[in-house]
Amino acid sequence: MEEATRRTLLLVLAVLAASVPAGFCATNPQDTAALNSLLSEWTNAPLNWSPATDPCDGGWDGVRCSNGRVDSLRLSSVNIQGTLSDRIGQLTQLVYLDLSFNIGLGGTMPASIGSLSKLTTLILAGCSFTGSIPQELGNLAQLWFLALNSNKFSGNIPPTLGLLANLFWLDLADNQLTGTIPISTATAAGLDLLVNTKHFHFNKNRLSGTLAGLFNSNMTLLHILFDSNQFTGSIPAEIGGISSLQVLRLDRNSLSGAVPSSIGNLESLNELSLASNQLTGSLPDLSNMTKLNVVDLGNNLFDASVAPTWFTTLTSLTSVSISHGKLIGEVPPGLFRLPQLQKVALSDNTFNGTLEITGSINKQLQAIDLMNNNIFAANITQSYNKTLALFGNPVCADQDFPTKQYCSKEQANMIAYATSLSKCSSLASCSSDQNLNPANCGCAYSYDGKMVFRAPFFTDLTDSSTFQELETSLTTQLSLRDGAVSLSGIQFNTDDYLVVQVKLFPSSGTSFNVSDLIRIGFLLSNQTYKPPSVFGPYYFIADQYALLAGAPRGGKKSHFSTGAIAGIAVGGGLLVVALIIMVLFALRQRRKTQEVIERTDPFASWGVSQKDSGGAPQLKGARNFSFIELRNCTNNFSDSHEIGSGGYGKVYKGTLVDGTRVAIKRAQSGSMQGVVEFKNEIELLSRVHHRNLVSLVGFCFEQGEQMLVYEYISNGTLRENLLVRGTYLDWKKRLRIALGSARGLAYLHELADPPIIHRDVKSTNILLDDHLKAKVADFGLSKLVSDTQKGHVSTQVKGTLGYLDPEYYMTQQLSEKSDVYSFGVVMLELVSGRQPIESGKYIVREVRLAIDPNDRDYYGLRRHLDPAIRDSARTAGFRRFVQLAMRCVDETAAQRPGMGEVVKEIEAMLQNEVAGGDGFISAGSSANDFDGAGGGPPSHPYSDTEITRGSYGDNGSDYMPYFEVKPK
Repeated sequence: MEEATRRTLLLVLAVLAASVPAGFCATNPQDTAALNSLLSEWTNAPLNWSPATDPCDGGWDGVRCSNGRVDSLRLSSVNIQGTLSDRIGQLTQLVYLDLSFNIGLGGTMPASIGSLSKLTTLILAGCSFTGSIPQELGNLAQLWFLALNSNKFSGNIPPTLGLLANLFWLDLADNQLTGTIPISTATAAGLDLLVNTKHFHFNKNRLSGTLAGLFNSNMTLLHILFDSNQFTGSIPAEIGGISSLQVLRLDRNSLSGAVPSSIGNLESLNELSLASNQLTGSLPDLSNMTKLNVVDLGNNLFDASVAPTWFTTLTSLTSVSISHGKLIGEVPPGLFRLPQLQKVALSDNTFNGTLEITGSINKQLQAIDLMNNNIFAANITQSYNKTLALFGNPVCADQDFPTKQYCSKEQANMIAYATSLSKCSSLASCSSDQNLNPANCGCAYSYDGKMVFRAPFFTDLTDSSTFQELETSLTTQLSLRDGAVSLSGIQFNTDDYLVVQVKLFPSSGTSFNVSDLIRIGFLLSNQTYKPPSVFGPYYFIADQYALLAGAPRGGKKSHFSTGAIAGIAVGGGLLVVALIIMVLFALRQRRKTQEVIERTDPFASWGVSQKDSGGAPQLKGARNFSFIELRNCTNNFSDSHEIGSGGYGKVYKGTLVDGTRVAIKRAQSGSMQGVVEFKNEIELLSRVHHRNLVSLVGFCFEQGEQMLVYEYISNGTLRENLLVRGTYLDWKKRLRIALGSARGLAYLHELADPPIIHRDVKSTNILLDDHLKAKVADFGLSKLVSDTQKGHVSTQVKGTLGYLDPEYYMTQQLSEKSDVYSFGVVMLELVSGRQPIESGKYIVREVRLAIDPNDRDYYGLRRHLDPAIRDSARTAGFRRFVQLAMRCVDETAAQRPGMGEVVKEIEAMLQNEVAGGDGFISAGSSANDFDGAGGGPPSHPYSDTEITRGSYGDNGSDYMPYFEVKPK
């Protein structure tokens, strides 16, 4: 009977999927129509985009929904071909739109995008769009990230972009844009109004006119990239008032006049390139720019002068280029002793006298170009054995001078770094569409592309440590397997951009699935991925993925006539009615039978175990799911529903029949726990109920499966948000995350009955919800602590390397203070943004050695800080936080605070941050002040929020006060 019922149910579901009107779908009909319109214009849409399925419930690749409305459309790197339908404007709840790296996607950009009033992120980089940029983009008041680079846009920049007051990133580079940059007037907007924007990337266009009126001291720009255009006139003096500026590239234009002296005020500048213009007057005085790494002033019309004094005083310099600069006198010997210098390019000047490259020459110095000067003698230390070009100098006529080594016009090129495949050299080569994976020496379909760094702060392409750091950061932040990144073809192109060919390999199997391509593409397109700081601003352009190339995969139109479709729908409807009557009867009979079984044995499925030790679990509000239920809500555990994986198995996102979103942790066969351990985790999770702990919804234990069903936490792990997702976590947000996590652990230690020791506290076991509220997860290693065990429990050491309490490791005596140690490591992760162990260095030891109480600015931790919170390090609250973290990681457990004390201290820090001093939150404090949303790009912006007072304990007990931001 049960098998017949199951078959009938499957038949009903199939018929319902094919014949139920659109109004009954989970997706709003307007959104469904818009997506189907997109599909009709694409000849290479994702395979699972089908009009026969519902976009939100059908798991359409790249589509994310909230309450039946599409709020995210991310289809980066999936080889879409066609045009963008004007009906895109019907997706009125859209927040994210990323169609980047689809070279076959082109045509004009529909003006209807201006109707997407909730859009915060618009990325169309690396496509083939033509025509003008729609002025309607100025209607997108919430827009934060706009990347239209590397297309074929033409015409003028629309002045309406100046209305985007929240814009953080503006990239229009590498197009065919013409005309002047719009400046605001009494009746029209202009880009000078974008005082909150951090990135102006307009390079490699055909823009002209002057830059007068564009810049002002209210701006907070980090990067001005205007190189390779046709700008004229002088450099605006107002640029010198933008104190935040880090990169200024105005090279390859037709700018004239003297360099304004205010440029010397840019003390945060890392790169200055004014080369290949028509600048006159004196060389600028850069003496105060103590962070300057790269400077290029060559190919201008400057007055003749001796080498400037800053040649030998700017110890941060890595590259100096002033070719055709009318420099005279001797080359200052101190230049070659600058501690970080890698390149000197001073060709085609009038340097004379004797060249002195002696003494303690910097070992990083790779190339010196002094061709075509008047140098008649040279003393060169034997320790310098890199490139020195002296062709065209009188010294090369000296018979005693090693002319072959230094006077050849063609200097030997240094071999740039490339990822080594030497360990795989004995293996057979791969087919033409596959590449050798350096992680396992197997053949795989790699995800290829080029990273273009538009202003790197170094020039040495042979330094393996620099590029190995790039490999490591790509591996970590893109969640790839160690060694699954290959770099090659590293070179500076004619624009002085550093180009790196990148191959990314799947962590398992031989290919990426579509969801992986979309995820990685988005991380690279929206700048979530952050390269090491020395690489500077970048963009990424993906190649066509080999497995997605070829025959069209979507956009097919129905071959049935309208009449035939109507007939099928009517017939199907009648069939559905008949089937429903049959099924309802069958279900009623089945329910009666099931109720009898549950009354006698509510955990009958538990009996399938061969060694069912200990009886049924003691549950509190956790549901026993069938395997079929969980299979159906995850589309048979499809890859498109996978949201995580680990040594235990995989985690899938599912939607129950009542609409509840859940996360299903499915153990793989080799990692299943014993029955006792599985029961232990279920019992633990079912008995703890706290706002900062992940709730257990239920479990499944049948057909050889062990699955736990949790509430779905939408924003991933803390580790992902620090390294991968790119969620902007300012200092206040990090304090809130630390406080929430501490509250959850304090509840386990002090309020759970009996108390619970988590045993595996780490950043990957702290999840963040839509509002970045922290929830502690994964109790698989937890231990109950009875009254007789208070103090410690003797147990086999388990946990995660980097977070393990050393005292517990040595003595095997587990206590709540072991969790405190692990939490202290998490606190240091919040400070540094790094994993506990990186490149063989342990964060606890590194911080302990670096702390300097006499350093008023950074407490001695500047090089260990996450750049996103560097400014916050100057506050007393930051010091208190680090001091608390170091108390938590004290090697002696007795010296560590309890979690209740940790909660109190972090609460006090957060209250001081919100109050802006030593007081508590005042009645007039705003939610934005509390959340820190104004400090940077909000991934989940708050609107209409209020601060409410609540309680720390479970079930409303006033154990400790806390403050929480909630939507009104």
